[in-house]
Amino acid sequence: MPDALDGRQPWALILGASSGFGEATARTLAAGGYDIAGVHLDRRAGLKRVEELKAYIAGLGRRAEFFNVNAADDEQRRAVLSALRALFEQVRVEGAQPYIRVFLHSLAFGTLKPFLARDPPDAINRKNMEMTLDVMAHSLVYWAQDLWRGEFLAEGSKIYAMTSEGSTRVSRTYGAVSAAKCALESHCRQLAMEFAREGTGVTVNAIRAGVTMTPALMQIPERDELIEYATNRNPMGRMTSTDDVARAILALSRNGTHWMTGNVLGVDGGEIIAG
Repeated sequence: MPDALDGRQPWALILGASSGFGEATARTLAAGGYDIAGVHLDRRAGLKRVEELKAYIAGLGRRAEFFNVNAADDEQRRAVLSALRALFEQVRVEGAQPYIRVFLHSLAFGTLKPFLARDPPDAINRKNMEMTLDVMAHSLVYWAQDLWRGEFLAEGSKIYAMTSEGSTRVSRTYGAVSAAKCALESHCRQLAMEFAREGTGVTVNAIRAGVTMTPALMQIPERDELIEYATNRNPMGRMTSTDDVARAILALSRNGTHWMTGNVLGVDGGEIIAG
């Protein structure tokens, strides 16, 4: 079980919960005693995997509430939180004290168009750029605002956002995503400072994973070079896994890490320091 605080029941709210880092973290935190609220965007073909994940969580004796919506849409975000508020009220009637102990922002949806192309339709445009930054960076702020105002967060709550080495290094098709990761890390720092000054007891950190086999990685045209590079470079002799990251999030979310906030925390087996 996670560390108890005044007998409260910890929940994890995970954006991008149906695959990659989000799915692994949902599984790991559920096994660690968390109830799970997952937000994902899947068509019919992907819903079987979501049902399997929900069944796994329920099999551990934990609650699993999933919402198939666009996490970057304002109205859909509010609808999710309205439903979650009603659920929490029901749980309180049952005698528990639920709160969001972990909020994970793991949204990977954006353009991979280059900045420069002879034919304008092949290059990034304003709509592509703004969509990528809104989904992968700015949406973190809007969720954090609503979670705070709605009193879902409490002393000990942890906010994490998934960043990558792309925030400081360039790749041929990663320009807009790189900009989003830079903005995401900046948002984490700003939120960390403001939550601290409000005396909330909420911490905010970015998690920088090493190159990891996820559906998002497989969308990158130069994925084979990235996989080879990471495998050869990592001193551990392998790529980072989603389970590596999920286990780190579980450990970081225990009591005693309240003084860690506003950081970019590397979970990469030493990949980034290996030169």
